[in-house]
Amino acid sequence: MAIERTFSIIKPDAVAKNAIGGVTAKLEAAGLRILASKMVRLSEAQAKAFYVVHKERPFYAGLVKFMTEGPVVVQVLEGENAIAKNREVMGATNPEKAAAGTIRKDFASDIERNAVHGSDAPETAKEEIAFFFSTAELAALAR
Repeated sequence: MAIERTFSIIKPDAVAKNAIGGVTAKLEAAGLRILASKMVRLSEAQAKAFYVVHKERPFYAGLVKFMTEGPVVVQVLEGENAIAKNREVMGATNPEKAAAGTIRKDFASDIERNAVHGSDAPETAKEEIAFFFSTAELAALAR
């Protein structure tokens, strides 16, 4: 199996609940290694740019408002099949439908305040990592 990198955000709701450690523990317990992590506060322009793929959807404005209401923790994760593993550990987007023990089941409030974001494909992961982490920051991670 291939070692890959993926991108993760611990969203403002989970940060406000002081759940950073709990989310991180679940990621690490699943075999994901945190290569880079930093807390940032997104500007409206950054949130709009990051979620531009959803621009035409009815929830876009609310998503931008939510993602700018407090700090987030952005992370680069690495491991075997990291993208799929991260998405499995996150659980279903709607925490009511998420499996027991997943991040969203344990820490999310509802489908809109769902605690975490994770890349859905290798191309997306590469773009999302580059959005938040510079080449210089990532160069320090090389093995």
